Amino acid sequence: MADKQFSHSFPTLQQLAADVLAHAKKMGVTATEVDVSEAFGQSVSVRRGAVETIEYNRDKGLSVSVYLGQRRGYASTSDFSPRAVRETVEAALAIARFTAEDPCSGLPETELLAWGDQPDLDLYHPWALSTEDAIALAKRCEAAAFAADARITNSEGGSVSSQQAQFVTANSLGFMGGYPTSRHYLACSVIAGKAEAMQRDDWYTTHRNASALNTPESVGEKAAQRAAARLGAKKIGAGSFPVLFEAPLAAGLLGHFVQAASGGALYRKSSFLVDQLGQQLFPDFFNLSERPRLPAALASSAFDNEGVRTRDREVVRDGVLQGYFLGVYSGRKLGLPTTANAGGSHNLILESGASDLSGLMRQMGRGLLVTELLGHGVNYVTGDYSRGAAGFWVENGEIAYPVEEITIAGNLRDMFRNIRAIGCDVETRGSRQTGSMLIEGMTVAG
Repeated sequence: MADKQFSHSFPTLQQLAADVLAHAKKMGVTATEVDVSEAFGQSVSVRRGAVETIEYNRDKGLSVSVYLGQRRGYASTSDFSPRAVRETVEAALAIARFTAEDPCSGLPETELLAWGDQPDLDLYHPWALSTEDAIALAKRCEAAAFAADARITNSEGGSVSSQQAQFVTANSLGFMGGYPTSRHYLACSVIAGKAEAMQRDDWYTTHRNASALNTPESVGEKAAQRAAARLGAKKIGAGSFPVLFEAPLAAGLLGHFVQAASGGALYRKSSFLVDQLGQQLFPDFFNLSERPRLPAALASSAFDNEGVRTRDREVVRDGVLQGYFLGVYSGRKLGLPTTANAGGSHNLILESGASDLSGLMRQMGRGLLVTELLGHGVNYVTGDYSRGAAGFWVENGEIAYPVEEITIAGNLRDMFRNIRAIGCDVETRGSRQTGSMLIEGMTVAG
């Protein structure tokens, strides 16, 4: 991909956005907001030393929302020709004419926008990676897995991906902002054992800057270790036990919290966290911060999808819920100010404890370490939680044997309240950063 570039320059995207705003104004709309984006990349995978897939992707899109008073219309296109751009604006306008008025619709208040506050957050690091070099990296990743343990018998592949994107967000208040981004990863998935005794596992590393990725050898070795450790897995009897969620899965629990605390679920009354601001939801050592402007982080942004300026904030302090995740519209529906989360959360960081994963197992003593979750058994209305799981049974603070084909169940409200410790073994792979999480008293069934 060393010779690949964006099809359109950043000033061209800005001009497209300006053309949309000008045509919408000509058509007599009250207000307009527009997003223009372009992305490209390549992904390569190998299996058993042979190339399996080589994929190139190139995407672009333009979306526009227009307002006639408090009636909103939306349309989008992937065609950047002048005629298509005009027709997209006109399609949005036609929709707005038939839409019911909504007193909460409209652009953000002017003072909320990121006027002149768009620092370089170091989010763009293009990777001059040729297809041949990508194949070589993927092969190194897979080869390291086979070399790490003789019990690795098969592979689902080593893979490499490099992606770049750029976007512009603008509105009729005069705001225009945007920037390029990049994201790269290395991954490996392998199989240990034979016949009915086979087990699989994987590992990956991701970053905006390819130089910060873990080595392909370390990724392959980690995948092999995880797969081999699961050989001889057993079922376990039913009961109530402490459950230790490995760090990547603990990040998923934070994701469930974000979903339940997001504006759309709240104003629709489809969340168990309705009317919980200021309430103690977690133990008093639980502190969750949002840091939108961390340099080079995977979820950093100077403004949200509506152009609203992002700010550092404390989402949970001493276990007490301090704020939801709101955009302008959901905030108005709830009678609350936007938290600049239109489009999602930004770099949520859970304060770590002193113990690593081994220390948390010692603290747990006897219970279940979960390293894989299956299914989607989460009810955000009630908080009920039930997932298939696999991992390891822990006795006397140490792994006794691997387990599989089990179910863990509880209620998110109780699970949050019964968190006993947060580890320092943080794996940063997305918008949520946390160590492993120990929860007391979940129902486990074999």
